[in-house]
Amino acid sequence: MISLFIKQANFFKAGFSYLGSSLGGYIKTDYMPLSIGTELTNYCNLHCPECSSGSDLMTRTRGFMNIELFDKVLLELSPYLYNINLYFQGEPMFHPLFFSFVENSRGINTIISTNGHFLSVGNSEKIVKSGLSKLIVSLDGLDQNTYSAYRRNGCVNTVLEGIKNVAEAKEKYSSLLKIEIQFIVSKLNEGQIPQVRKLARKFKSSLSLKSMQINAKEDIASWIPIKERFRRYKLKNGGYVIKNSLPDRCARLWLSPVITWDGKVLPCCFDKNAEYVMGDLNQDSFREIWNGPKYRIFRKSILTGRHMIEICRNCTSGLRGVSC
Repeated sequence: MISLFIKQANFFKAGFSYLGSSLGGYIKTDYMPLSIGTELTNYCNLHCPECSSGSDLMTRTRGFMNIELFDKVLLELSPYLYNINLYFQGEPMFHPLFFSFVENSRGINTIISTNGHFLSVGNSEKIVKSGLSKLIVSLDGLDQNTYSAYRRNGCVNTVLEGIKNVAEAKEKYSSLLKIEIQFIVSKLNEGQIPQVRKLARKFKSSLSLKSMQINAKEDIASWIPIKERFRRYKLKNGGYVIKNSLPDRCARLWLSPVITWDGKVLPCCFDKNAEYVMGDLNQDSFREIWNGPKYRIFRKSILTGRHMIEICRNCTSGLRGVSC
């Protein structure tokens, strides 16, 4: 009962802080975040061309999160968290201690996003029995040519078999695990949307149709879908720009930070290359970083000129009429 009261009180503090900051510019963070993203690793087995990790555009050091660091984060934040994502850049199931992270986060709504290449029968059974709340599996094409155009070095049949394995394990153990198929829509695969809808129904999964984030402007025309609702970008003055008007507010800065594999605290999931490090958990507590001067200054900059911040220029927060 006491723990529930603490979590609910923190929830209302967080909400009022964000609303007060957005409407009045007064920044007060006497609470803890409601959700966090944790990067188990930024290594990946695939080479997706518009992914910071897979395309080798990432300049920061590669590595695997130390389980002791993860436990330190949980010790401080678990009384307040409604949700924890065990992914950021890279493939989380690539971590040799992957299931230890899932086990240690039991009791918190926990989500994994995977490219689906490690969902063997054995791993699938361990997942459905682990207490994981939701498994997101990326599937960006239903034949090898379409799929591997983006998921380079990947095998569509391996992913389809993996989804089947998880669905069957869920049925076998009467698991409450939610399965979501994520389909990043591009010019190459948008014609397969009706088929992937049928596939999701077959495996009793939800389907998320996502607009494609494109890092290299010269590549946008090669990927951008025909249907407007799936386009994150629009033509303006002879070039492509994001449709987002980038309003001077963003809930992510008040509610859901990201922690890299080596303990850096980032403002949000769009800081792929850790260019805006708010602090280091190897040196300070999370609360010290969350309430520290770097965070206060960065939040203020969001409220006064979000369009000036580089990581915001591909952001979907505030983007309307588009499948994000």
